Amino acid sequence: MGKPIYLLDYDSRPSDAPSLISLLKRYVLRSKVKIRDVSEEYDVWASWGNPMISQLTRRWSQTHSGVIQPNWEGAEWPWGNKNESILDRRAPGMGKRFIVKKGTLPQEISDHEQASSDAYTLHRILTGVPEGHEDLPAMQAFPIESNLDIMGGLDFRKGCYVGQELTVRTYHTGSVRKRILPVVIGKPGALPDHTVTPSSQAPSYPSGISISSIHIRNLEGARSLPRPRGTGRLLTSSQGIGLALLRLEQVEAVEQGELSLRFNVDSGPSEGTWEIQHWWPDWWPRRIEESSEAAVSEH
Repeated sequence: MGKPIYLLDYDSRPSDAPSLISLLKRYVLRSKVKIRDVSEEYDVWASWGNPMISQLTRRWSQTHSGVIQPNWEGAEWPWGNKNESILDRRAPGMGKRFIVKKGTLPQEISDHEQASSDAYTLHRILTGVPEGHEDLPAMQAFPIESNLDIMGGLDFRKGCYVGQELTVRTYHTGSVRKRILPVVIGKPGALPDHTVTPSSQAPSYPSGISISSIHIRNLEGARSLPRPRGTGRLLTSSQGIGLALLRLEQVEAVEQGELSLRFNVDSGPSEGTWEIQHWWPDWWPRRIEESSEAAVSEH
């Protein structure tokens, strides 16, 4: 029996963080581990749309701080057991990811329509899944605010890692103040009421742009409104929809009709003032106020 080999799928584009390979090599020490770059040998593919993949029961554990974790039932290993393939459990509907030798097509191409990388980006935005340096900027993003808890990427009972203290403190005694949510983008006052439809005619918007809030209603005797300050950032966007890091207090005020969220683009094809409207993905677990920790079925 040969030695086990593990393949890591990661965003290799340059960022403020050290490269993954050099980072991992720091911790090899005297362990008998070899690390090498095989990105020139393999291609990474994603597939979605197979209803059988989404039938695994998922329940949610939620703490008083707002941290949410998936609990799996009926499966010892919910990510699948096939080599060079993994079920993408970051959110229902994400399908699976797999690698093939560079230059060859995967077997799934026989019963799937081949799509572009832009189609994949649009799919994960609609599903509400952040990914890569644009959505999770190195040295800046906080794991819980970036939804890594919900996507199953955090373990609060294991190990020691950079940033663990802040993450665990938020879990036990803090409060989650921001989340990455999908948004629809349009001219102020012209956003759709309930439907979210991507538009190929929409301009491209710069990622990382600051989002501000504007008071649109402040009734006498109403509750105290959040301060109209920068609420977060617009992240990946495509065809008039995108992902944005938003303050939850601002999100609540928008849902009450008290605030409007907007950003300004100074130049380029999207120059002007734009309004955004968030929505909660259908699979997102709802808050349970009665219990500090509870489990709810995926819907």
